[in-house]
Formats: sequence, structure tokens, C-alpha cells
Amino acid sequence: MEGVMAGWTTVVQADILSVALERPDLVIVDCRFSLIDPNLGEQSWRRSHIPGAAYAHLERDLSDMSRKGEGRHPWPDAETFCAKLTRWGIAPSSQVVAYDDADGAYAARLWFLLRTLGHEKVAVLDGGWTRWTSLGLPVSSLPREPASQRYVASFDASRLLDADAVEAHLAAGGMLVDARAAARFRGEEEPLDKVAGHVPGAVNRPYANNMADGRFKSPMQLADEYRALLAGRDPSEVVAMCGSGVTACHNLLAMERAGLRGAKLFTGSWSGWLADQRRPVATGA
Repeated sequence: MEGVMAGWTTVVQADILSVALERPDLVIVDCRFSLIDPNLGEQSWRRSHIPGAAYAHLERDLSDMSRKGEGRHPWPDAETFCAKLTRWGIAPSSQVVAYDDADGAYAARLWFLLRTLGHEKVAVLDGGWTRWTSLGLPVSSLPREPASQRYVASFDASRLLDADAVEAHLAAGGMLVDARAAARFRGEEEPLDKVAGHVPGAVNRPYANNMADGRFKSPMQLADEYRALLAGRDPSEVVAMCGSGVTACHNLLAMERAGLRGAKLFTGSWSGWLADQRRPVATGA
């Protein structure tokens, strides 16, 4: 059992989590969300969730929607976010597991929020709610009763870049990796933001490429793919982006699963880049 009880820091398999549900330091967070219907995830959680799971809403809990000019899902401030962690019963020593019912991107947002607070023991449930339920593992509709222990921490600001910092990063020869689908990157379609295209100098790595059959590719396969993409660069030279700073976290998680730690996030991402209409836009591959 000791092997099961060790810290999970990237992804955890459903069968392994299922035998650790009584683990005293475990806090599970349900991150199901729909951009089309922002209330759907929480409604689904109220009906049924992994036993003991708290609920994190992308826009209410994992973003600060009051911030203007910082993209569609602005990064929250640390004090407010830590208050949410306290409410969910998460302590600095907690083993956190996040899941959603998509492909792990919303859960990965929580993963990277915690990672940039310096929280190591946080993982995403591989295959999420879909795999959990397909295996017939236990579910509950009961609310969680969290223990109260105040969480106090600050974000590692060196891993969080705004648009101006990204411009400087690119000017210095740094790498910017866009996690959006290829058609959005090329500017052929744009369902969410006001202008189609990408940041000049960015390269495309759709976050869906991290998955195979609904689960993360193996660490070895991800390492091969990301090393080819990085072409000799150190992971710390990489900044991840997407449409609003959410699915980019999936690439950051995949890189860490591959043993490539230290990449950064463009928090506002494409929607934050577009906040200043003077910034250049590129289209095509």
C-alpha cells in the first residue's frame, strides 16, 4: 500500500485513486465545466461525483472574471484563490486530485494554479469522470464536509507572463507554444475570440495531441514528442498559451509528465493578446 500512498504529482489512474478514497490527506476536486452552459458542471456535480469531491467552477473559482484586459479567464490573485483552497479543505500537505468530464483541461488549470503556489502533491485523474464511471467505481451525491486549515501561499510570478512579457520573451528568442486546435491557430476559424490567428512567432502543439483514447500518452511518448518540439531548448525557455490560459495548462501538465519541468504560462493567452488592438496577428501555419 505504501506505493499507492506516495505523492501523485502529474496524473493518477482511476483504479489507484479508488483504493485510496479513505486516505486522510486526500482532497478530490471536481472541475467539470462547459463554456456553452457555465452552470452545467456544478449541476452535474450536485447530482453525482466521486465520493468526497469538492467543486471548482472555472469562472468563479479558477479565474478572476473582474479583471479587464487580461483575457477571457484572468488569473486569480493568490489570496482569493487560497481562500477557496481553505474552503475546499485543501492544506499545503494535502494530496489533491482534480478531474473533469472533458479531456483534463479544466482539471489541469487547477493543477497549474496549485503548482505555481508551490504545491507538489496535485494530480489530474487520467480519463476523468468518463473513465471513473465506465469502470463502475463509486459515486456519491453527498456534499463534502472539509476540515478547516488556512492555506497561505503566493504564486511564483516568474512562471506567469502577461502580453508585454511574452513580447519580450519572443524578442529574446524564447519559445511560445499555442495549445489551440490547428485550424484556430492558422486563423481559419475562431469560435470564441474577436480575431482569428496567432501570436507571430508562436508554434502550434494542440493539447489534444497529449491524449490517446481519452487518456494521457505515456511519459516516454510525451517526452519524445516534446523534445522534438523543443529541439534542444530547456523547458524553462518555453511559454505555453491557448485561447484564455486554460488548455495551455494541459500542455504544461503533459510536459511535466514527460519530465520536462519549468515551462511558463501566458495567462491571458490569445484573448489577452487581443486586448490591445495594436498587437500584430499572424495567420497560416
